[in-house]
Amino acid sequence: MSGLFISFEGIDGVGKSTQIDLLTKHLDELGRNYVQTLEPGGTELGVEIRHLLLHRKGEVAPRAEALLYAADRAHHVATMVRPALESGTDVVMDRYLDSSVAYQGAGRDLDASQIRDLSLFAVEGLLPHLTILLDLEASAALARRSKTGAEPDRLEREKTDFFETVRQGYLKLAAAEPDRFFIVDARQNVDEMAALIRARVDALIAQQ
Repeated sequence: MSGLFISFEGIDGVGKSTQIDLLTKHLDELGRNYVQTLEPGGTELGVEIRHLLLHRKGEVAPRAEALLYAADRAHHVATMVRPALESGTDVVMDRYLDSSVAYQGAGRDLDASQIRDLSLFAVEGLLPHLTILLDLEASAALARRSKTGAEPDRLEREKTDFFETVRQGYLKLAAAEPDRFFIVDARQNVDEMAALIRARVDALIAQQ
């Protein structure tokens, strides 16, 4: 594969969307071809799965939740992500399989290794070249999100303790794969974070 695969991770409210927009503008300036996408919902099927996961009324059992995310991921990679990478196009994705390990593995108290194996099966082992983890304490992230006034989805309505557990799950993943993960302190301002991310991505591009 000749395209770069970059994923963004972090609990809700850390500023992923803003940093993704700033990074793609940088890629535009560099003349890179890229696809910007997200999970769940990066395909037509994914939009339907996203609705089931985040906007359906009523409970979704933890294992069913994990399987729905894996189904979205399998279709997304097979129909969009892998073809783009193989054509030399970069992929910038808002969430990938590490979200499932952190949210369903740690947050839902399922077996994290089983959740990871399920996702790896779904994507035939495809991992990002770089995973940018925006890290912020759950209480601060939730305070930021509450200021937006947006209606929270099913996951966003979880308690602070849930998100702190997810955050710790992410940090554990990053510690296990330091070459792939790049942790960015999300207490910094937007421009400081963007500069760090640009520098890390530029270094990755230089290695191609």
